[in-house]
Amino acid sequence: MNKKTLQRIRRVLAAIFFLGITLMFLDFTGTLHKFLAWMAKAQFLPAVLALNFIVIALLLILTLLFGRIYCSVICPLGVFQDGVAHVHNWAKKNRHTFSKAHNILRYIMLGLFVVLLIAGVNSVAVLLAPYSAYGRMVQSLLGPIYQWCNNGLAALSEHFHSYAFYTKEVWMRSLPTFIVAAVTFVVIVILAWRNGRTYCNNICPVGTFLSFFSRFSWFKMHINEEKCIKCGLCTKNCKSSCIDGENGFVDYSRCVTCGNCMAACPKGAIEFKHAAAKPAPVETFHETSLQTDENGNKMGKTETVDTSKRAFLIGSAVAIGTAAFAQEKKKVDGGLAAIEDKVTPVRTVPIVPAGAGSLQHFRTHCTGCQLCVSQCPNDVLRPSTELLHLMQPVMSYERGWCRPECTACSDVCPTGAIRKLLKEEKAVTKKGQAYWISQNCLVVADGISCGNCARHCPAMAIEMVPKRGDATGRLLIPAINETRCIGCGACEYVCPARPLSAIVVEGVEQQRTI
Repeated sequence: MNKKTLQRIRRVLAAIFFLGITLMFLDFTGTLHKFLAWMAKAQFLPAVLALNFIVIALLLILTLLFGRIYCSVICPLGVFQDGVAHVHNWAKKNRHTFSKAHNILRYIMLGLFVVLLIAGVNSVAVLLAPYSAYGRMVQSLLGPIYQWCNNGLAALSEHFHSYAFYTKEVWMRSLPTFIVAAVTFVVIVILAWRNGRTYCNNICPVGTFLSFFSRFSWFKMHINEEKCIKCGLCTKNCKSSCIDGENGFVDYSRCVTCGNCMAACPKGAIEFKHAAAKPAPVETFHETSLQTDENGNKMGKTETVDTSKRAFLIGSAVAIGTAAFAQEKKKVDGGLAAIEDKVTPVRTVPIVPAGAGSLQHFRTHCTGCQLCVSQCPNDVLRPSTELLHLMQPVMSYERGWCRPECTACSDVCPTGAIRKLLKEEKAVTKKGQAYWISQNCLVVADGISCGNCARHCPAMAIEMVPKRGDATGRLLIPAINETRCIGCGACEYVCPARPLSAIVVEGVEQQRTI
């Protein structure tokens, strides 16, 4: 294979995955997801949580064949780091150096990640997950910019009597999630700018897990000692800091098969191939002591320790355990008076999307990637601010309501946290229960007729009945049929009471079909 061919192929495939996943998070129309959904399902952690053993097996086979190519092609955060490092390389070339693997740190981070997942503390675990971290960055930081550009195009096209674009309200769904996304972005950029794949080498649990298998890959980067002139360009261009060109050593646990070393080698001494000889183990470290020969010349003595079998057993155990548990618009009334915004009610049980099955299932499978939040056409989903379940989506009805025919969130979820539903199933899935709060109702508080909740209920679960004590018999109050209510929030959304709605929907621990 030509020394630059591998690098070019890898870059093309990486660009396809990176742009596809990025656009999938940005596209609020849901159009692109029909073609790109498989890219989200091909991510390692979503596949594990969804118990998608076919995808898991394919990714492990891919790693056993070509090494950690997943990290440099399929993982969007890995490609993002490569982009940052590449920009820095324009200003400062040949800047990387070889460093030993910080295995204790890597294994502690992986172990902590697995324990948190098994314990159901996903909100902390997913801070380390690469796919989820990238999704939050795109949705929280790049999403508003994309929507503002879309709104500008919508205004321009409307001027020419074209409606190819429509405006999208831009608003902050969760300040904590925005802060987490911003901090993650800054940390990743700094680490990648300074030394390439520092995050992948030391923190990323997916990268560490795949490193257990990448050492046994069929194809590897091999240094031909006969051709090598010890120029060090391979080391200086390795963004994973895993090549010791002076000693002809490649740490396959960190190599992501990017091809940069092959492209930089002036003598073609690095080849991506299968070697018949026993490959160098990943978990090796070299201890060199200087001694003198009989003529008084200094010579180095190197001792090598092999721990590859032990690491492979650890990786297998982790695989089994993990798979098993796995800009605000001002609202006005007729253009004359400003309407006071509604206050989000405090819900005893949060409302999660239809298809979650149960609150427990949703919380243990959701990675907080924000894909469903970005795709919700009714602005119902927003990240939770509850500490133990931070960034996991919950539903609220201040800006819209969950239409029975809409299945956008279940269509896009790659982890199985929201099971894919047909429209007919969604319309009869109970995800919450509406309750009437008499003191907030305009009929009780102001003595005026309303009935908005009953008129807009798609399940016809609300009936207006005479208010007790009304001598005129003209004032009607809502009576909610609990057996028909599906918790869609239409009643809460259209209620004119401000700032607190007279009807509030509470979530249910276990969803069911009515």
